Amino acid sequence: MKRITFVWLTAMMMVAAMGSFAGAQSDSLGDYARSVRKEKKAEPVKQFDNDNLPTTDKLSIVGQEPEVTANAGDAQNGDASQDAAKAADDASKADAKSAADEKQKANDEWKDKIATQKSKVELVSRELDVLQREYRLRAAAVYADAGNRLRNSGNWDKEDEGYKKQIADKQKAVDDAKQQLDDMQEQARKAGVPAKVRE
Repeated sequence: MKRITFVWLTAMMMVAAMGSFAGAQSDSLGDYARSVRKEKKAEPVKQFDNDNLPTTDKLSIVGQEPEVTANAGDAQNGDASQDAAKAADDASKADAKSAADEKQKANDEWKDKIATQKSKVELVSRELDVLQREYRLRAAAVYADAGNRLRNSGNWDKEDEGYKKQIADKQKAVDDAKQQLDDMQEQARKAGVPAKVRE
């Protein structure tokens, strides 16, 4: 009993000591963080934008430094290369615009194909629903009149079998149409069509 009390008191004292140590430690860490934050605010940061971006110097040089010559012909070549670069930039912008137009056209074509397939799925599903309702109404009419059911049982069995076959065929058509829609959406995804167009 004395050992349990001793162990318990020792544990409580250690917890109290750790808590006070952690409290003292967090205060000094907080002070340290504030001082570091103040030092960072004092340092100016150089920011580049289009107004202060150097035009004659390079920001970063990777590899060997280019040879510097003071020839006037090189200055004219530099102007000519700038004009060529500008023309190439204009051509690349035109190519990018035409590529974006082609991509939008392809996305619209996929959207139309998917919408057509969705309408086909909806039409076949409605036809299945109508066929199932018609079957239920006919079955209810036959089973409601027991005398009629007994007199025309062979005829109803043939009709019942025909309805069930039609329903099974229509259900298969619905499943096939849904599978085609899923395949088409997967092909569109692989072609890079955005999700909002595919859905």
